[in-house]
Amino acid sequence: MDLNTIREVSHPQSRAQLPVWTAGDAWLAGGTWLFSEPQVHLTRLIDLTDLKWPALTIGEAGLTIAATCTVAQLDALGCPPEWLAAPLINSCCRAFLASFKIWKTATVGGNLCMSLPAGPMISLTSALDGVCTIWKAGGGEQTVRVADFVTASQRNVLEPGDLLRQIDIPLAALKRRSAFRQISLTPVGRSAALLIGSISSEGSFALTVTASTARPVQFSFAGIPQADELREAILHRIPDTLYHTDIHGKPAWRKHMTLRLADEIRAELQGPARP
Repeated sequence: MDLNTIREVSHPQSRAQLPVWTAGDAWLAGGTWLFSEPQVHLTRLIDLTDLKWPALTIGEAGLTIAATCTVAQLDALGCPPEWLAAPLINSCCRAFLASFKIWKTATVGGNLCMSLPAGPMISLTSALDGVCTIWKAGGGEQTVRVADFVTASQRNVLEPGDLLRQIDIPLAALKRRSAFRQISLTPVGRSAALLIGSISSEGSFALTVTASTARPVQFSFAGIPQADELREAILHRIPDTLYHTDIHGKPAWRKHMTLRLADEIRAELQGPARP
């Protein structure tokens, strides 16, 4: 869709060249949502392409994902064999259920900043203990866990002019054995519940609930909980008002599926590791 109110497109090549943020500005990365509907309030786009951030960086501390990394680039990442959680990357990329054109254009950062409950990059990076680095509009940086970055449906901690720079995934999270569950009302529908569980080498159990809830909700246990213990924890921590509602699923059904998928994950991780 043409954005016929745009009067200027800025192309900064460094943080120092980022223009002063004003009303009517928008960051442009992939633009798959930006160009999908009218944006009559916008007058300038700030194109992040020329910043040339490395899409993916594997280091001793883990994995760094640039906000401008595309879904296709992330899906194509060759992961070290000790990253037992690596299959989550491909599973979450496929939870987009999008065309190859979207895969090659849509960005990880854009998915986080849209902050939709069904955002699969939110599911992936929150479950892997991701930490966002935010360039503040007034200067300096802020770090915040992905699980805390999204505050509600289409709401997050970003203030006007703030820019999501990257997401850092710690090595320990990438080495955890994991289990993935996702469900939609239709075969190619938006995720109505997407849960990820993992177990560390020390035996601690973590569960991240997304898509069924307006924001990510995380649970942690010293060991794999009993079925009743996990169920009670979910019922206690997730009030009915936190379950999302739209045409892709009503709250009562999302709650039921959250409890069911959580127990499936618990049972899978309780069993022996797959070869």
